[in-house]
Amino acid sequence: MDAAQLKAICLSFPGAFEDFPFGPETSVFKVRAAVSGGARQEAKMFALSAMDSPDWSVSLKCEPALAEQLRAANPEITGAWHMNKTHWNGVRLDGNLPDAMVRDMVEDSYDLVVASLSRKQQEQLGWARLTGSREGSVD
Repeated sequence: MDAAQLKAICLSFPGAFEDFPFGPETSVFKVRAAVSGGARQEAKMFALSAMDSPDWSVSLKCEPALAEQLRAANPEITGAWHMNKTHWNGVRLDGNLPDAMVRDMVEDSYDLVVASLSRKQQEQLGWARLTGSREGSVD
């Protein structure tokens, strides 16, 4: 996976955008629901990467139990630098992890962040929990 692929994946999610709060060398991918009633919703980070670093990696949010499993099975995955290591993984993008696995971890990070938003914000993003109501399903 290269930087353009990572950026494309991160920006493919509803409400996702790239920000540079730490300077031009670090891409921070955030999600924000639509502005409602004139009040801006606070954006929440789901991925962070120095996109042209020689030691290229991305920090991604992860459920704590899964984070431990991923770290135990993959030397490319560690606690994220400068982040809460219980909830954030640092994923080295040196080509040793399959692109599909990285894509899944980015999606999981986005989903964890969106799950923390209000129901109204989730609806604005068109996001639905995988578990929960079965509205519209045909039995």
